[in-house]
Parts: sequence; structure tokens; C-alpha cells
Amino acid sequence: MTKQQRREFLKLGAAAVGGAAASLEAKALAGSTDSRPLPSNPRTPAAMPTRNLGRTSYSVGIFSLGGQAAVEQPDNEAEAVSIVERALDLGVNYIDTAARYGGDVPRSQTYIGKVMKRRRKEAFLATKTHDRTRDGSMRLLEQSLKLLQTDHLDLWQIHNLSAMDQVDEIFRPDGAVKALREAKDQGVVRHIGVTGHADPEVLIAAIFRFPFDTILMALNAADTHHLSFKEKLLPLAVEKQMGIIGMKIPARGRLLAGWTPPAEGGRGARPSDRGPGTLDMKDALRYVLTLPVSTVIVGCDSVAQLEENVAIARAFNPLSPAQMADLETKAEPVHRQALFFRRWA
Repeated sequence: MTKQQRREFLKLGAAAVGGAAASLEAKALAGSTDSRPLPSNPRTPAAMPTRNLGRTSYSVGIFSLGGQAAVEQPDNEAEAVSIVERALDLGVNYIDTAARYGGDVPRSQTYIGKVMKRRRKEAFLATKTHDRTRDGSMRLLEQSLKLLQTDHLDLWQIHNLSAMDQVDEIFRPDGAVKALREAKDQGVVRHIGVTGHADPEVLIAAIFRFPFDTILMALNAADTHHLSFKEKLLPLAVEKQMGIIGMKIPARGRLLAGWTPPAEGGRGARPSDRGPGTLDMKDALRYVLTLPVSTVIVGCDSVAQLEENVAIARAFNPLSPAQMADLETKAEPVHRQALFFRRWA
């Protein structure tokens, strides 16, 4: 698709562009028919183990870069760009961001776009729409492409489904799923996915209604102690051959023994915060990577933190069932703060 064709597509109104819903769903099940070469970072195979990203035909490194932490902070372009550059240099071949990261100013996409302008072919690039409508999502897609300095996405996702009414909303005739279908059908995005971390039943309902290519779900060692994603959602995603991306691995640090709670009333402070966590980053990563995930995304505060995480991924070997159970037990005393993103009421 040329830039002119892409512009015309993004200007389309609510009318459907192409085929019946059944044919679109068949294309989703079959994965992308895009003839463009998939991204390829030549450093990845030597950098860390790789796994299939579901039925997408992409081989992804087990550690991937999330677009939060330093990569969404204000007035932080130099540090953010350094992290993204270093991630690619270290063999990371999947980068995740979202239109909402950075708040009203989409800083994460802007910072990542500074690197994608020169190194787009090295990274499987994923972003998200938080708008629940077709037209609103299309506007966000146009903005994302511009900020990320690319003419296509490898993955476009519904951002953070947290309630059943949101599932109904995105599947309305003018809902966000229509935008995802159209964008994939027109080749502006290769694959489409869904994300969430509040309630597994919400995501289960969504993936029963449409064959998304991927799912981004919250998984960490505290998972089994409240609204477990591991229990039913994860096996279902495996059964459906989805690309499975894990997030919230250290729960923004709250699961880690080195974490310092924010001062009461300070930025990021939560009523569930009890104090330092009980795991180190190696245990937190190994726990999730032992599960049947394709990769995990982690936002990094510094290049040094990124390098530590990649080193853990490089040396990864799976935990035994007894070791997994031990980490779950260790996480139990701080499970409320480690699962702060789950539905609690």
C-alpha cells in the first residue's frame, strides 16, 4: 500500500471496506497474508531463546521491550531513545507501545518513532487503541503511524479490556473491532490482538467472539492468589494458537524485594502497597517464562536495567513445578500490591 492509498484508507468513514465478516475472520485465523518480509533483528538468535508468536509465523525473542517506564516519561527523549536503541543492539526484536502511554501526550510512540525511522526492519512493532469505536480507533491508528514513523504496524491491539460492557462495545457495528478488521484487510496492520489485566473472564469472552491473533495478558508469580489468568485464560489462548505476551512481570516493581513504596499520597502510591516485595527480577522473569508464553514485555527505567533483563533471558532455563509453587508461596504476602491492576471489587 502506498502512502497515498494509506491516507485514503484512513479517511474512510464508517462504511465497510472489503469482504464479508466471515471472510475477514477466516483471514484472521490464517494469520497475515502480507507479502512484505517480516522484521528481522540479526542479533536475536544469539542473544536469547526464541519462540513462535502463535500463528503469526514470527520467531520472537523471549524478552521484549515495553513502552512504559522511562520510555513514556516527559522530557526524557535522550534516555528513552537510548533504551530503544540498546534493546535492538542487544537482540530484542519485539517492541510494544500504546497510543495512551504518556497520557495526553503520546510520548512513548514519539520516542520509539525516533528509532523506528532508522531501524524499523529490526523490530516487530506493536501498539494499541484505547478507543472503543471504529472511527475513534482509526484516528488513533493514523496518529500512531505518524508518531512511530512507519507506514504499517505488525500488531494493532485493543487496549485493556476490563469489563464485559467494553466487550459488547468493541463488537458493536461501529465498534473498535471493525477498525482492526479493516486495517488488517487493507494491509495497514499485519495482525490484530487484545489486551487486559483486570479480569480473565472478560478476555475469555472477547476471544470466544473473535479469532484475535495475539493476547497480551498480565502474569506474575502472584497470579494464582486472585482472579488467576493462568488457570483458564492461558490454556484457552494456547488452545487457540494465539501469540501470548506476558506483562506486569514485576508489577511495576511491587513484587521485587528492592522496591521502595511511594510516600503516602505521592505519585503512584496505592492503598494496597504494603512494602518491599519478596522476589528478585530473575525469579520474577523465570516464573513467567516457564509458562507457555511467546514472550514477555517489560518497561525499563534505564539501559542498565534493560541489560540485566536481557542477561536473565539469555541464561533462562525453566523452573520445576516445585520451584514454581515455591515462588507462588513467596508472592502470597504481597499479592494485593503485586496484582494492583486486577479487579478487586
